[in-house]
Amino acid sequence: MSTLHLTPEDINPLLEGLAILGTGGGGSPTWGRLILEQDVRMGRQWNIVAPEDVPDGATVVSGGIMGSVKALEAIGFENVLQGWEARFPLLEVTRAMSGLLGRSIDAIVPFEAGGLNTPVILSLGARAGIPVVDGDALGRSAPETNMTSFIGHGINIPPMPLIDHYGNLVIVQEATIPTYPDEIGRFVVSKGGYMGANNHYPMTGGQLKQAVIPHTITEALGLGRKVEAARRQGADPIAAVSEHFVGSAHEFHGRITSLREEEHLGFYFTTATLEGQDRSAGRQAEVVIKNETMLYKLDGEVVCIFPDMVLMLEPGTGRGVMSVELREGLGLVLLATPCHPRLQAAAMSEIGRSAMGPARFGHPDLAYQPMRRD
Repeated sequence: MSTLHLTPEDINPLLEGLAILGTGGGGSPTWGRLILEQDVRMGRQWNIVAPEDVPDGATVVSGGIMGSVKALEAIGFENVLQGWEARFPLLEVTRAMSGLLGRSIDAIVPFEAGGLNTPVILSLGARAGIPVVDGDALGRSAPETNMTSFIGHGINIPPMPLIDHYGNLVIVQEATIPTYPDEIGRFVVSKGGYMGANNHYPMTGGQLKQAVIPHTITEALGLGRKVEAARRQGADPIAAVSEHFVGSAHEFHGRITSLREEEHLGFYFTTATLEGQDRSAGRQAEVVIKNETMLYKLDGEVVCIFPDMVLMLEPGTGRGVMSVELREGLGLVLLATPCHPRLQAAAMSEIGRSAMGPARFGHPDLAYQPMRRD
């Protein structure tokens, strides 16, 4: 497999792009930076392989860290990084998956595009000496393991080994419903120090080519470079982001007037209401967030439903805003854009409707309809 080598000079634009694609989640890019800078200090190298260059018979897996933001903050991410030098849970759980499959792992594909969760997979690949696929399961971030393109294209989550903060290993061997592995993962982490790692979606290179959202690492890198160039040149970074996405017809400029938490089906969601400003004056937007943006309404009408993307951008800079940063009075630009056609197709499949439909974020009254590309 021919590989592309990322360099330390790529860190800044990569994190800029990943924060935008993360749709409010995907982990803090500040922590992602610490991961990548630690890799540089340790002399590790990030090798990226294009999906089309992965042999059809190769064994590919996905995975990521699991845990509470509060737990990470309480421990201190610098302390977490130092602990990972002695024991890296993602490496341990990937080796467990190799043992379950009875063969070596040839490539790793990120679960999602995000400021923390992409860098941690890059670090896994560097530590394991395995290339990371230039792509992921979403092209954005999502709150649940079952919300992926993979699941809608015939790739199962199990077997899924999980390891908690203390080193306890649990394996989900089979699952009769697609949401079960994620529920087990959350239980394991909650009982195991509120941190852990998992490995899942074992597939062949041939399956990868049919299901992956391709080239999202290099897309994030290119997007970040465009935003940085716009800032340097005194141009509009928001326009640079908008021009990057085909079909980004829905752009809203506003300020958050209220944030409220609601409980639906045992989960808590944040609903942000925004009053329009500038070109959006006189209009009102509403965004439902479950870690990431899930639903966007404009003047009471649905504009965008997950997995289509609502990017949250900082006015003036084009920086991707994390959902944990939201507060009343915050200025925000919302940019709604269709997700990749493969992810749209997955969401429209029978399993996709149950695994990632609006009922998963508190709106069983709605049905996903893909955004159109202009």
